[in-house]
Amino acid sequence: MASKTVHHHLSSEAYRRRCIYLTGFLYVWVFLSLGCASKTPEKKPNIIYILADQWRASATGYAGDPNVRTPHLDQLARASINFENAVSVIPVCTPYRASLMTGRYPTSTGMFLNDLHLPLSEYGLGDVLADRGYTTAYIGKWHLDGQGRHAYIPPDRRRGFAYWKAAECDHDYNQSHYYTGNSPEKQFWEGYDVYAQTADAQEYIAGQLENDKPFALFLSYGTPHFPHHTAPQELQQHYPPADILLPANVPESMAEQVKKEAQGYYAHCEALDQSIGELLAYLDGLGIRDETLLVFTSDHGEMLGAHGVRPKAKQVPLAESARIPLLLHYPLLHGKTGRRVQTPITTPDIFPTLFGLLDLPIPESYEGDDLSEILTENSEREGHAVLYMQLAPWGVAGPYGREYRAVKTAQYTYVRSLDGPWLLFDDQKDPLQLNNLIEEPAYGAIVSQLDEQLWALLGKRGDAFHPAQWYLDRWQLKPGDHGSIPYDKEGTVPPQSPRLRKDAS
Repeated sequence: MASKTVHHHLSSEAYRRRCIYLTGFLYVWVFLSLGCASKTPEKKPNIIYILADQWRASATGYAGDPNVRTPHLDQLARASINFENAVSVIPVCTPYRASLMTGRYPTSTGMFLNDLHLPLSEYGLGDVLADRGYTTAYIGKWHLDGQGRHAYIPPDRRRGFAYWKAAECDHDYNQSHYYTGNSPEKQFWEGYDVYAQTADAQEYIAGQLENDKPFALFLSYGTPHFPHHTAPQELQQHYPPADILLPANVPESMAEQVKKEAQGYYAHCEALDQSIGELLAYLDGLGIRDETLLVFTSDHGEMLGAHGVRPKAKQVPLAESARIPLLLHYPLLHGKTGRRVQTPITTPDIFPTLFGLLDLPIPESYEGDDLSEILTENSEREGHAVLYMQLAPWGVAGPYGREYRAVKTAQYTYVRSLDGPWLLFDDQKDPLQLNNLIEEPAYGAIVSQLDEQLWALLGKRGDAFHPAQWYLDRWQLKPGDHGSIPYDKEGTVPPQSPRLRKDAS
């Protein structure tokens, strides 16, 4: 009996061990299966960044402009997150683009004038996106190479953008050029370049459908930047100068000149709206719109005579120049309905916010704020202020042609010049900024609070707000009479001009 008992005991022990082994095997199998799944994350959304040039925030139907026809953007705004207090960090072409591409402020990179070369030491956005698994593409205006507006930009200076049909800068919209591939041979867009670039963007998107990687496409239009009279004639007919309604901050003495420019400006805007509508319809036809994160914005605005500043001007701290449209359309986040966001945002914040939203690593070099929680949590960041500036003023005569540092909050615009507090506007009560409150005793506490916020933001950037010459000397820059780095009439750089800066410091 004893031997049978022992034999029975051993059989039970073997059975128990077998059960433990099988259970352990199942746990390991489940763990490895989950581990493998975690190493294969779902595909990130495609990104399409639509960048217009000199389209001010107020010049859309959804923003209340009584003249312009933008039905497609109006519809997009109703289904998007609309940042109503977005500003350009410096309302000039090259500085905005440099800040967008680096996530850094102009006081850190030295990119505060037009036609500068973005230092090769900077971590370009195309490289950033490629490092995060994206296939990259850039179509249109670049304005960051600094070797002249018609110069060939070789692949090693394209900052990580693989598909390339771009030019440094060309505003001859009916015969504008570009370069592509590894060829230095100049190519030309067929007809009005907005339409041709949109068609090329559609072709690029179609070619990415079978790609395992998501794509990031930058579609950088040159319009509605002047010259305005080159807009499609059939669209200019929609805007007879006599019918154009001007805002109250445009002096009567400038009305005729402004209306003439506005006719072409609005026609350019309408052409862009039509093209964006075609692009959205194309995404719908492919069935990928809902999984695509689409941004529509501009690099800066256009004064068009507001406050007596000449048409075609930007640079100044006023709303028509500094404030930009910014729509973020991502149905997987916000569904089919839109939302108006009051929290202000400035250029270096844009891609930290998008990366935060997509759960992508934010480069350590980025200086902008990640505001993604206001999107994911359907909230606002109360009391938030953002910084914008002009380090070396150019092209603007009169009282607004000066250095400044400014903050934008949900309610106020506050601007300081080298002489001290300069401008204060309550943008909610006075959107045309007709009433400067800077010397009103009742607003003394507001001025002090905003000035404190301004200096805190400047301190964070290490900027003591020096005169323009200090920054020109620091980066050894000698702008021409028009305020940009000089180039000749053909858009090329004189041979003796040292342009490629390898270090920003």
